[in-house]
Amino acid sequence: MKKGTVTVFMIFLVVFAVILIPISGCGLVGNRSVDGNINGTEELEPVEISEYEGTKLGSVNDFKENSINGPQQVDVETYQLKITGLVENPKNYTYDEVISKNQHYKKVVRLDCVEGWSVTILWEGLLVKDLLAEVNPLPNSKVVIFHAYDGYTTSLPIDYIMNKNIIMAYKMNELTLPPERGFPFQLVAESKWGYKWIKWIAEIELSDDVNYRGFWESRGYSNSADLDKSFTER
Repeated sequence: MKKGTVTVFMIFLVVFAVILIPISGCGLVGNRSVDGNINGTEELEPVEISEYEGTKLGSVNDFKENSINGPQQVDVETYQLKITGLVENPKNYTYDEVISKNQHYKKVVRLDCVEGWSVTILWEGLLVKDLLAEVNPLPNSKVVIFHAYDGYTTSLPIDYIMNKNIIMAYKMNELTLPPERGFPFQLVAESKWGYKWIKWIAEIELSDDVNYRGFWESRGYSNSADLDKSFTER
């Protein structure tokens, strides 16, 4: 074979190899998704966890439905969280703004209901005090009143909110809160009876009214709602 012919033949082999390698089976493994598509990723549904750092967790399904008007269906596209009352800078936030602007925290906390049942959950959310820091509560602010989409309200002392690192949760057991559990946000009012764990939070109001009573508190439930005391104690 002449030198020129050999050169042409070698070039042909190199070009053939370059074409062949990408279409071999091994060349597709790294880019094939679980459904067989190339260069795609199939997102699977999240799974609720049942244990966290050695602590056995309850389930989203362990809660009993006891809201005053049934589960609320909140449209995340139009949702606004209002922070009002005795503050220097009232704010309105979209759901995405609340999630993206604040540090996230996780905490295992048990909810105890006055009906006699309890559930231990891994909650994930943001600190209420971080939200309040952005609006600058006035010196005479004594009480934080939470308003829900269904008209439910409850209140807690501002010192409790600031000193206890109270979370406003948007996830439970690694799942986004379902509507029946309070989407978009539920208060994790640790050390308090369940009626303080307000769901579907739509507004946070700062007030100086230490005598304010929410939905159940105005019907005879304890306003302090401390777990180590009866919820009927006045």
